Amino acid sequence: MPQTIPERVRLCREGRNPAALARLGSGWVVLFDRQPLEGYCLLLSDPLAESLNALDDDGRRRYALDMTRVGDALLQATGAARINYETWCNLDPVLHTHIVPRYRSEPADKRALPACKAYDFAAARAFDPERDRDLIARMRALLAPYAVPPA
Repeated sequence: MPQTIPERVRLCREGRNPAALARLGSGWVVLFDRQPLEGYCLLLSDPLAESLNALDDDGRRRYALDMTRVGDALLQATGAARINYETWCNLDPVLHTHIVPRYRSEPADKRALPACKAYDFAAARAFDPERDRDLIARMRALLAPYAVPPA
């Protein structure tokens, strides 16, 4: 899997990212390379932006609405109890948001922490297009009303 946000977006645009779920108005929704929690997604800005602050008001509204639409779809597709949204852009300084389903079944000591602190991502199961096929289909169907054709 690609490591940088620009590489991930390029592969989405080319139709070569198997983790891609939908192209929304503000960017691409993909399942993350590691799945410490089932349904862990990223929203990748497209066109690429440095941060939320680099967007105009319409771009900010579109991005925030798309984030919550992905969260709504995850709640429905996974039965998660809530969704965490993390937009840091520190390691890879391109606008992207981690959209993380959180479950009542998580151990209490993990449930209260951000996923990046609670889970060992290196040890988490890898995204697998075959294993994740049903989730991919559910998420694509739920996001279809908001999808836009790739540019």
